[in-house]
Amino acid sequence: MCMQKIDGKLVAEKVLSECKEQIAELKGKGITPGLSVVLIGEDPASMVYVGSKARKCEELGIFSHKIVMPTESTQEEVMAVVEELNNDPAIHGILVQSPPPAHIDEEAIVRAINPAKDVDGFHPENVAKLVLEDPTGYVPCTPAGCMRLLKEAGIETSGAEAVVIGRSMIVGKPMALLLMGKAGNATVTIAHSRTKDLAAVCRRADIVIAAIGKPEFVTADMVKDGATVIDVGINRVKDASKKSGYKLVGDVAFDEVAPKCKAITSVPGGVGPMTIAMLMQNTIQAAKFANGLV
Repeated sequence: MCMQKIDGKLVAEKVLSECKEQIAELKGKGITPGLSVVLIGEDPASMVYVGSKARKCEELGIFSHKIVMPTESTQEEVMAVVEELNNDPAIHGILVQSPPPAHIDEEAIVRAINPAKDVDGFHPENVAKLVLEDPTGYVPCTPAGCMRLLKEAGIETSGAEAVVIGRSMIVGKPMALLLMGKAGNATVTIAHSRTKDLAAVCRRADIVIAAIGKPEFVTADMVKDGATVIDVGINRVKDASKKSGYKLVGDVAFDEVAPKCKAITSVPGGVGPMTIAMLMQNTIQAAKFANGLV
C-alpha cells in the first residue's frame, strides 16, 4: 500500500496564501482585519501559542492586539476587557486563550464575547449555526482545518464511515457535525472513553479522527487497512534523547499505524499548523461580515 503523509504545513501555507489575497482586497477597500488575543496569566505554553498567533497576524497584515492580564485578575475585570473589545470597531475577532486560571469561569467568558467576533466558534450562537449549517457562523478552527486537510488530500468523505474519537466541544462534536453535514456527507460515530469495544468500532472506519488527548492511544489493531487517520492530539511526553527531555507525540502511534493507512497526518506538522491558518481565515471572515461584504 502506498501511504500518503498529509502535510499540514503545506496545506496551511496554501490557506494563508489565500488569506493574503483576501486581506489585500480588504485593504483596498480601507479595511484592516483585527484580531485581539487575551491571555490571563503567563502560562508558558499559552505564551507560545499567543506569540505564534501574533506573528502570523503580522506576516499577513492583520492588526494584532494582544492583552496580557495578571493571573489574579477577577472575573469582572476579564469581562470588562471582553466588553471593551466587543465595542471596538477595529477588532473583528476576539480570542481568550484557553485554559484561563482555575478561578475564571471560562464558559461565562465565551458567552460574553459578541458572537459576531467569536472567531474560535465556541459561543452557543455559533455552535447552533454549525448544527444548522448556517454559513454566517464560525466553525471551530481545528475541525475546520481537519476538513480542509481531507479535501486537499483528495479523501472522499461522502458515503464514508467516519469515527471521531473524543467528544469535546472544541474538536470532537464540531468535527462530527462537519463530517455528517452537507460538506462531508459521511456516516459518523462519536467514540469516547465509555465506548464498548472501541478498537472494533474504529476498525469499521474509512476515516478516523483521533482527538482524545492520550499519547499514542490509537494503535495498529484499531485501524483497518486503507483507512485515513487524522491525528489531532498534541501530547508532551518524556524523552531522554531530546535536549529538552520531552518530545511531542499525537494520539496515534504513528510508526505502527502509518503502514496500514491510505493517508495519515503526523505530529508535529499535521493538524497544528492548520488551526492557526483557519483562525486567520475566520478573522478575515469576521471583517467581511462587519463591513457587509458577505
